[in-house]
Amino acid sequence: MSDEIVIGEGVVLDARPASFATRMVGAVLDVAILLVVGFLLVLVSSPVVAQMDQAATAALVITLVVTVLVVVPATVETLTRGRSVGKLVMGIRIVRDDGGPVRFRHAVVRALTGVGELWLTVGSVALITSLVHPQGKRLGDLLAGTYAVRIRGGQEALPPVMMPPELAAWARSADIRRLPDGLALSARQLLGRATTLHLASRVRLGNDLAGEIERYVAPGPPPGTHPERFISAVLAERRDREYAHAVRVARQVEAEGALVHRLPHAVPDPVD
Repeated sequence: MSDEIVIGEGVVLDARPASFATRMVGAVLDVAILLVVGFLLVLVSSPVVAQMDQAATAALVITLVVTVLVVVPATVETLTRGRSVGKLVMGIRIVRDDGGPVRFRHAVVRALTGVGELWLTVGSVALITSLVHPQGKRLGDLLAGTYAVRIRGGQEALPPVMMPPELAAWARSADIRRLPDGLALSARQLLGRATTLHLASRVRLGNDLAGEIERYVAPGPPPGTHPERFISAVLAERRDREYAHAVRVARQVEAEGALVHRLPHAVPDPVD
């Protein structure tokens, strides 16, 4: 089996599925950290528990368990885009099956499933599933549509996408909708790795991706436009538009904040 991972749009990612041993060590580190967090929460809540009745104590215990086993792991994976402390130490990341970053729903499914396959069964279900699956997926990965990849030496920064001069005027006037995360990631990976790909694969992948992206662009590029030049123009224009929008929003928020700051205080309501 090839060490390279081909995502949904056919672009080869420069990452390999994390080995079972790597995932196991990362999971042990995460479990140790969660146990420490749980222990600290118990210490903090002990004075409160001493003054509670049995029903309130049971409710608090359930809340603490859910927080440690579900809320904390799901929140950390969401905020770090699939990199908990253990995964960060071991150089791995959880990604979607299409290669995009995990979102909150993926992290919640993984955390909820982990209660059964990791904690209640002492990791036996996750162990068996990871050993059997070719990508080392555990049950939570199968349900969430995710898997773990190695990030060798951290993610290498890709060169910036440049706007092809001959397509600048067309891109400024074109209606370019937001690209799906997986498609945008695939296009970015192709441009960053184009020179390392076999020529036939590069041509095929470029044509396939350009055809996918063209569905989100109107009008299409000028006749005879090279697929990679077209992809570069779309990504560069989307980046510039999103940056301009962010700047406008920031200025608007700043202006509204200044206006509120200037408003007089304690002004009575007008009387009819």
